[in-house]
Amino acid sequence: MDAVQQRIDDLVKNNRVVLFMKGTAQFPMCGFSGRAVQILKACGVNDLKTFNVLEDEAVRQGIKDYAQWPTIPQLYVNGEFVGGSDIMMEMYQAGELQQVLSA
Repeated sequence: MDAVQQRIDDLVKNNRVVLFMKGTAQFPMCGFSGRAVQILKACGVNDLKTFNVLEDEAVRQGIKDYAQWPTIPQLYVNGEFVGGSDIMMEMYQAGELQQVLSA
C-alpha cells in the first residue's frame, strides 16, 4: 500500500463517518457533495469527518482507486464504503442509510 492509500485507509478506519467530498461541509463545491452533506445532516450525524479532495490531488485520485469507485463524493461508515450521493439518497429514502449510521 503506497503512502496515499495508507493515508486514506487511516482516515476511513479511524473515523466512524467519513465523507470524501469536493469542498467542506460548510461550503460544498459541487451539488453532489452538497446533497451528501444534507443527507447526513438529515440522518442526525454529528461526528462527520470530511476530506476536501480539491485540496489534495493525490487523495482525489487515490480515493477512486481505494474503493474502485470513479466518482466523488464517497461515504464510509465504520470503515466500510457505502457509496456516492445517488446511492446515499436511495438508501436514505428507503430508511437503510439511517440503519447503517446507527450501527
